[in-house]
Amino acid sequence: MQFCSFVVGNERRTIFPGRIIGEVVERLDVASMIDLVMLNGEADAVDSYDIGEVLLQPPITRPSKIIAVGLNFHKHIEEIGMEKPDEPLLFSKPSSAIVGPGEDIVLPDAIGRIDYEGEVALVIGRDARSVEDGESHIFGYTCLNDVTARDIQKHDKDWTRAKGFDTFAPMGPTISTIRPNWIRTELNGSEVQRSSTDDMIFGCAELVEKISEVMTLYPGDIISTGTPFGVGPLNPSDIVAVEADGIGRLENKAVRKSETGDRD
Repeated sequence: MQFCSFVVGNERRTIFPGRIIGEVVERLDVASMIDLVMLNGEADAVDSYDIGEVLLQPPITRPSKIIAVGLNFHKHIEEIGMEKPDEPLLFSKPSSAIVGPGEDIVLPDAIGRIDYEGEVALVIGRDARSVEDGESHIFGYTCLNDVTARDIQKHDKDWTRAKGFDTFAPMGPTISTIRPNWIRTELNGSEVQRSSTDDMIFGCAELVEKISEVMTLYPGDIISTGTPFGVGPLNPSDIVAVEADGIGRLENKAVRKSETGDRD
């Protein structure tokens, strides 16, 4: 089953939770995607639209937390010459970094290299605190691009600044209740990353279990499971797409901040 958040036509203020069935998007009788997650996806349809009539949004816009995992694919470890971690390497990204399908990734000026990192992300379905059955606490899966200011990451002792710029967490386009078998990334139409999700060092359920030993996870929280081999730089005007089976294609364009008119 695929779920999504969407707006209709030019009405951008109201984001509806929905269910995708073929080429139809059903609007569901709940106030938000987190409410739908808490209901385990069980909600009645109150309206329906052709998929071309709607604009998909980030599936969840304000999770209580986004926890990401570094160095979690065997081939990525080999790529960068690091040792396999004994425990998951965790860091956080702010919810203000989230953007949806088709939205721009804004590259801040004069901060050096910025990389794409295509990832599968988990959506937590129910409260998890020191759980031993992580799989039962996963509602579904989505795509996330863990955009990273690489030079800042190498300079800072902590990864928060490098990972936390606005627009540095494109997410979507849907939430699938079936775990994907593969993840891939395209840059300007050429495949740059592809991996089986079985190449993860710490699997999805194990990540929920280990993270819940540290912090309580709530419905709608996001765990981004790490990137595979093939990370690389993003440049202005690049089109980057992250795709996983059952979830769909998350496509975003990179633009310079100075070209957006934002002087803040």
